[in-house]
Amino acid sequence: MEKLVDLHVHTHLSDGTFTPEETAENAKKAGLSCIAITDHDCVDGIEPAGKAAKKLDLEIIPGVEMTAQEKGREVHLLGFFPDIKEERFLEKLKAIRRNRVDRVYEMVEKLKKYNIRLEPDRIFELSGQGSVGRLHVAAILENEGYVSSIEEAFKRFIGDKGPCYVAHYDISAEDAIAELKRVGAVVVYAHPHLMGGDKLISKFIKYGLDGIEAYHSEHTKPVTKRYLELAKEYGLLVTGGSDCHGLNKGRMLMGTVKVPYSLVEELKRCAAKTKST
Repeated sequence: MEKLVDLHVHTHLSDGTFTPEETAENAKKAGLSCIAITDHDCVDGIEPAGKAAKKLDLEIIPGVEMTAQEKGREVHLLGFFPDIKEERFLEKLKAIRRNRVDRVYEMVEKLKKYNIRLEPDRIFELSGQGSVGRLHVAAILENEGYVSSIEEAFKRFIGDKGPCYVAHYDISAEDAIAELKRVGAVVVYAHPHLMGGDKLISKFIKYGLDGIEAYHSEHTKPVTKRYLELAKEYGLLVTGGSDCHGLNKGRMLMGTVKVPYSLVEELKRCAAKTKST
């Protein structure tokens, strides 16, 4: 029986709803043999997930999803197998997370123009000790009856093209890729169909990109096929994952995007080469 993996999973230490331990348990229940913990700008969930996973015969791949900018466009970059103890890297992630707090205050201020008054403390309470993000703002908007769903919150107010959108800490895609490579990570362009598409791939390759996330819960079969073809054309690694945020997207996504363990083996080979240079 082929081992199946999910290489894009969030915990409550960014904008998921499950603890790292619960995430590991849910992965096992979903029939997965391996998951990558890829919280937004945070690596704190990797060790607790790893400890829980040992009891479950589940493999945990250390990862992170870094937020960056490319000519005013927000992009997400997955880093697999980074050195999660490297001090400069951890400080960089802390700076990005501090900006996430400032970003919430700015979004709350913008929402006032639409007669929406949110208490920032409620948003921070929901995020707990993790990286606060737009999903937390969207959840409070829904909880307080301003919108009927998280999807509506993004569409009407805080999506990338919404009137209350606030950009992230201004780290360029080039610098983010360089930082991830510096700490030994394999760098993958996350859900490219949602973040600028094909045009950025060739540019990111020049920056040092290693792969693209072809399989994703919001990639249709034709979209996945296109990215598999582009990966082959450019000689890039392929990864895939559900982008599970617990129940924050309305349903449990973990296990809905099942990709073969052979992708993990490719990642490990690439990581070994990266760390040997």
